[in-house]
Amino acid sequence: MSAFNAWVMLKSLETLALRFEMQTRTVTQLSENIKHHPAVLSLLYSGDRSHTQHELASRQMSGSSTLIAFEVKGSRNGAFQFLNALRVIHISNNLADSKTLACHPSGTTHMNLSEDERQTLEINEDHIRLSVGLEQTDDLTADLQQALDVCRGF
Repeated sequence: MSAFNAWVMLKSLETLALRFEMQTRTVTQLSENIKHHPAVLSLLYSGDRSHTQHELASRQMSGSSTLIAFEVKGSRNGAFQFLNALRVIHISNNLADSKTLACHPSGTTHMNLSEDERQTLEINEDHIRLSVGLEQTDDLTADLQQALDVCRGF
């Protein structure tokens, strides 16, 4: 690791606990706000008590993370329309930033896997990953709602 990268990492550790606390509160609220939206087919969030590994996540991660995965109506087309409708949330292949980022795994991070491998990992064409950052919860909720509304008609 370069000296500059080490310095950047050291600086970010100073506020890590505060940032993570805010992000986990936000991601919990966002999951509640979108899980019943008509365009959301399924929601995967380890902080949700209905998640199959919630108990394990609670022991290992204080019950939460900063990631949500969900599937939207309309398969690949619906996922792309959702992503294109986002205004506050950025599209990126990276995760764990101070900004909220959305990713379409089957078209980016997992595109080199076979269809069978993606199915084993439950990564479908309608799958979106959201890494929650430090923006205001109300701003993120409004952005998700308006982008999900685009997928309602599928």
